[in-house]
Amino acid sequence: MVLEDIGMKRDFSDSKRVVIKVGTNLLSTNDGVDMQFMEKIVHEIQMLRNMGYKPLLVSSGAIGMGAKELGISQPAKNIIKRQAYASIGQPLLMHKYRLLFSSYGIIVSQILLTRNVLNNRKSFLNLKNSVEDLLAMGVVPIFNENDSISTDEIGTAFGDNDSLSALIASKIDADLLIILTDIDGLYTGNPKKDPKAQLMHYIEKVDEHIISWASGAGSSFATGGMRTKLTAVQIASQAGCGSVIAKGTEPNILKRILEGEDIGTYFQYAQRKSQRERWILQSTTTGRILVDDGALEALKRHKSLLPSGIKGVEGVFDRDTVVMINDCAKVVPSFNSSEIENLIGMHSSDIRDKIGNGRRDVIARPEDIVFLED
Repeated sequence: MVLEDIGMKRDFSDSKRVVIKVGTNLLSTNDGVDMQFMEKIVHEIQMLRNMGYKPLLVSSGAIGMGAKELGISQPAKNIIKRQAYASIGQPLLMHKYRLLFSSYGIIVSQILLTRNVLNNRKSFLNLKNSVEDLLAMGVVPIFNENDSISTDEIGTAFGDNDSLSALIASKIDADLLIILTDIDGLYTGNPKKDPKAQLMHYIEKVDEHIISWASGAGSSFATGGMRTKLTAVQIASQAGCGSVIAKGTEPNILKRILEGEDIGTYFQYAQRKSQRERWILQSTTTGRILVDDGALEALKRHKSLLPSGIKGVEGVFDRDTVVMINDCAKVVPSFNSSEIENLIGMHSSDIRDKIGNGRRDVIARPEDIVFLED
């Protein structure tokens, strides 16, 4: 269901933690970094702190900044080139932010992430605790993907900072995600090509119809477009976190959003899932467990996954990692792929005889299983 211009009042008075994502298009110019915009966004974040908010910044721009430091204006298709540009640009980007924030007496920290940091339960919890401490000390954390080592080929890349910002919002239980870009919000079509495209101010739920409105990519050095932003909105929604997509060059955009002005597109949040459910849903899977129809129906009734209902295993994975069940659920099994293969078709009572004492008598408990349709 889509609602538009119906006087839906935005109320962020109870919001405290706000994740702000700034895109490459806003930070880059043909001559290098847009210092004027960086000064603007830092000033606005300082205003939010004075209003009692705890902002966290997700900033793009490292790859573009590194390329321009080298005098290169063409986008790099080669992953190795992009990683090289990022390694040059990242310290330049952080140096600029440090200088700008220090003029307000604000200390910043740099956090570079890859997918496997969030996929691993222990490192994820360590990250969450670290961010909690930084916020308690009044520090503004600045996140970016560790582009220098992240690659799609090895499964460590987020793919875009839109998804990264949403995952951060989810992991630290943020109240609001603000994605700043170079357009006013979500339109019903491409406003550059379709004169009838209409700006939507309120979206209750992102579904396939809404996603069909999104098309196109960003700048030469950007990896995201409106479609990736809608994916980010869906991720944040699972955490009970609302989202706003808005034009970053608007004056005092952050303050106006948090004061409830009807600017950009606001996306309503869904009922918040537990942290563990979100971690399972948002983690990259490393394999697959194939189960029969009877076992699948039992899992839907919140029963444990038993070896008797397993038909096969695909991939090689460790225990306590996230894998698929068929194509409809994610699970954190208590056994690795080799152990599960040895238990296929057996009764639960046979597990200890086959694997050894001290192990559970089920492959996974109900709390370790989340259906994608949920």
